Amino acid sequence: MDDIYILGIESSCDDTSAAVLHNGVLLSNVTASQDVHRAYGGVVPELASRAHMQNIVPVVDQALKRAGIVKEQLSAVAFTRGPGLMGSLLVGVSFAKGFARSLGIPMIDVNHLQGHVMAHFIKESDDDTNQPPLPFICLLVSGGNSQIVKVNAYNDMEVLGQTIDDAAGEAIDKCSKVMGLGYPGGPIIDKLARQGNPHAYKFAEPQIPGLNYSFSGLKTSFLYNLRDWVKEDPDFVEHHKEDIAASLEFTIVDILMKKLRKAVKETGIKHVAVAGGVSANNGLRNAFYDHAKRFGWTVYIPKFSYTTDNAAMIGMVGHFKYQAKEYCDISAPVFSKVTFS
Repeated sequence: MDDIYILGIESSCDDTSAAVLHNGVLLSNVTASQDVHRAYGGVVPELASRAHMQNIVPVVDQALKRAGIVKEQLSAVAFTRGPGLMGSLLVGVSFAKGFARSLGIPMIDVNHLQGHVMAHFIKESDDDTNQPPLPFICLLVSGGNSQIVKVNAYNDMEVLGQTIDDAAGEAIDKCSKVMGLGYPGGPIIDKLARQGNPHAYKFAEPQIPGLNYSFSGLKTSFLYNLRDWVKEDPDFVEHHKEDIAASLEFTIVDILMKKLRKAVKETGIKHVAVAGGVSANNGLRNAFYDHAKRFGWTVYIPKFSYTTDNAAMIGMVGHFKYQAKEYCDISAPVFSKVTFS
């Protein structure tokens, strides 16, 4: 087999990332995060795109150096085309197009959501065999997406259910903000929840038919409860934050797992994976291990470094598409809408 070197570039939100894969094995994965958004309690698109412009060249340079190769050895450049923030995507896509054109190599466009799912196929060595067999069910949960996906192949993914309003990660971030805990809320809530009682408080669980999700009702219920508690005791959050965080996490995980159990039952597929930023949450990971024991599932949980936005997952999809000669034209525009097509 010829040596296939794929450069992956990810810039859909506020992380600038570049990775190099050799014949499907990861050689390097470099990510520059942006702290500038913390002060604003959320990602500011204009600031994000400016930071990407500063970070993209040094990040790609580091990825090549750590991989121990020169750019002339690259076979193709894979990049996130969408969904994501338009300004952020444009920086990564424009760089990828210019870089590929200057080297005379193909460009490969990658769907960001497809990348998260395919993070399960990242190999750190030739003998790494912990990939799920096809087909498998994947729960994709992040700040922007909550979906149950049936994965038939790298290029054949069927959305069985998805959120009809807010995503699970967004609900966690908003509730954290309401509690005055800061941004991003996911890691903060996760840490506090480990020390609290998950059954201390009850929050509304929306009853949505089929395999779809809804988290807006939970956010409203959380807000009203908090407002009533603080009215009685202005220091309520400070005194009970661990129990509030644990109860919130328990409710969100419960909503996610109920639908996932239904999807497994309906499809009969017991190989179940989790992907996306919220898959770093310990409560969700523990629920997966628990379901493996209780229901005989074989579960696949990514390394923490592959849960958040990273270029390794983009390079992985790029590797599969390169083998199938699925290249894209230099005129390919970015897209911000959530889609699997």
